[in-house]
Amino acid sequence: MDVASRPLHSPLLFRCRRPQGSSLSHSLTFSSYGGPYSKKLPSWTSTSTSALSCFSCLSRKHTTLHWCCSSQEQFNTPYPHNKLFMRTKSFTRIVAQSDIAGAAITDTAADPPSEVSLLSKARGIGFYTVTAIVALLLILMMLVQHPLVILADQYRRKAHHLVASVWATITINPFFNIEFEGVENLPPSDTPAVYVSNHQSFLDIYTLLTLGRSFKFISKTAIFLYPIIGWAMSMLGTIPLKRMDSRSQLECLKRCIDLVNKGASVFFFPEGTRSKDGQLGAFKKGAFSIAAKTGVPVIPMTLMGTGGIMPPGKETILNTGSVKVVIHKPIRGTDAAALCDEARTVIAGPINQQS
Repeated sequence: MDVASRPLHSPLLFRCRRPQGSSLSHSLTFSSYGGPYSKKLPSWTSTSTSALSCFSCLSRKHTTLHWCCSSQEQFNTPYPHNKLFMRTKSFTRIVAQSDIAGAAITDTAADPPSEVSLLSKARGIGFYTVTAIVALLLILMMLVQHPLVILADQYRRKAHHLVASVWATITINPFFNIEFEGVENLPPSDTPAVYVSNHQSFLDIYTLLTLGRSFKFISKTAIFLYPIIGWAMSMLGTIPLKRMDSRSQLECLKRCIDLVNKGASVFFFPEGTRSKDGQLGAFKKGAFSIAAKTGVPVIPMTLMGTGGIMPPGKETILNTGSVKVVIHKPIRGTDAAALCDEARTVIAGPINQQS
């Protein structure tokens, strides 16, 4: 009996059996009928039209289908959706047994997704509550010390970076741990350098602020308009950038070169944006042209774990996990393209090993 010939309003029971050797089986009810099979896990409930679309995706050559129904007359009789709950005795059930479909279903012995989601949302609320309270307190300290910082340390602004590091550390500590590997590869704090790393999450900024080195971030101009965080970024000396504006990009590079020549360090995410799947994207050469022209070292770093804790595009949640930062040996050279390729290869190493 062909799948396409079944009425759209009849309920569909799709039973998946695991491969031979497993005693578990799963029943999936694709209807609004709350019968006994709908209690089994994992189960999804939708209209029979959606079920038919889902079922038709199965490869015929990989499945053995056995169809049964109560009668041809009942099979061809459509049932209005609003009477599905009243006419249970007349329901037509189509049962499909598949050996391959069960292999794609995993046991859900862990917390249900809804509970995990609620917990992650609660952790996210807690995270932003802590970061806001600490930021309100520390921004006052930055405002008070700002005139002295400009007079004594206009380019590096170490005092402001110390405040930012305290803010990031207090915010992070209740929620996840950070492990640093290769700290011995960091240059002295007074040595200018170009720091680069992969970009997985909004949490990368918090993580890098705890590194113990002061450097200037590059940020899109819209962030400077945010209260408190925009003020802090301005006092830290963060460099604004309009992404699709070639003039802004050129001005940013000139400012970075000037800061490096005056003893400050700069930080770049060479990918230019966060990775959505955790894989390393293509690198832009701007950061490496600065290193090539000024002769300062490039410090490649690999960030792992931040994307799992706060995935890109889901900044309202905070999952459990830990973060690891791998600090690689400095790279020097006068060819920006060669520096770019070498840095990307080095940064990709731990990511490839992890996957």
